[in-house]
Amino acid sequence: MKPAPFAYTKAKTLKEAVTLLAKHKDDARLLAGGQSLIATLNMRLSAPDLLIDINGIKNLNGIAKKGKYVEIGALARHAQVEHSDVIAKHAPLITLAMPHIGHPAIRNRGTFGGSIAFADPAAELPACLLALGGEIDIAGPRGKRKVKADAFFKGLFETALRPQEMITAIRIPAADKATRVGFAELARRHGDYAIVGLAASARGNGKGLADVRLAYFGVGDTPVRARKAEAALAAGDVDAAVKALDLDPHDDVQATAKTKKHLAGVLLRRVAKQLMEARG
Repeated sequence: MKPAPFAYTKAKTLKEAVTLLAKHKDDARLLAGGQSLIATLNMRLSAPDLLIDINGIKNLNGIAKKGKYVEIGALARHAQVEHSDVIAKHAPLITLAMPHIGHPAIRNRGTFGGSIAFADPAAELPACLLALGGEIDIAGPRGKRKVKADAFFKGLFETALRPQEMITAIRIPAADKATRVGFAELARRHGDYAIVGLAASARGNGKGLADVRLAYFGVGDTPVRARKAEAALAAGDVDAAVKALDLDPHDDVQATAKTKKHLAGVLLRRVAKQLMEARG
C-alpha cells in the first residue's frame, strides 16, 4: 500500500520542531528513524497532513556520561548505541539488549528516542529503561520537563508525552562496581519481536542482591515490573521469585497467556543466574 498524501518539512532546530507541532497539532507527526512510522503510513494506520523531519536538529544524537548519568540523545541510532564504548562501560544492560532489536538495517536507521516514544510493549528498550530506573527529557510548547520511566509508560502505545511534545534525551544512572544486569528474551526468529523478554538490574552486596528491578516485555500493554518477584529474588530465593511472578499476560498471535507465564519463569531463572554470577 501507499501512504495518504502529506506535506513534508525539515526542522533545523528544536524550537522550530516544537513550534510546528504546536501549530499543526494532531495533523503532524515527527519523522526520526521512521522504522515504525513508515509502516503505519503505508498501511494508512496513520495519515498526518504534515511530516516533520527532525533529523537535521543538532545535539540530539550524542551519547555521553554526565556525572552519575549516561545521557543518550533521542536521535542516537540504535547502531550508534550498540557500538558505543560509553554505553558498554556505563550502561551494559543496553549493550546486552541492542543486538536483539530487529536486524542491522533497522538498527542503522532506528533511533533510541523513537523506540521509547513509540512504546511498543514487546520492544526491548522501554523495558531496559524501566529496569534501569531511567528518565526521559521532554520538550514542548510549555517548556521542558523530565519524566521517570516508572511513570512514562501508560498503556498500549500510550505514554506520558502530552500533545505537541517530543523526547529530546534519555538519561540512565551510570553503572558502578555494584551494578548487576541481566537480559534474555525468547523469539521465534532472531530479530522478531519477543514472545516474552526480561531486562533486569540490581546491586550486588557480596552476599546477595538489593534494589532488584525486573522489567518484562511482551506480557502486557506496557513493560511490566514484577515487584513480588523482585522482593523474593532480593531475598535470595529464585524458586520463590518464579512462584511469585505477578504477571497477567493475554493470549496473542505469539502464544497463549499460559505459555507466556511459563516462559516468564524460564527467563527469570536465566536472568537470575546472570545477576547472581556477577555479584561481588
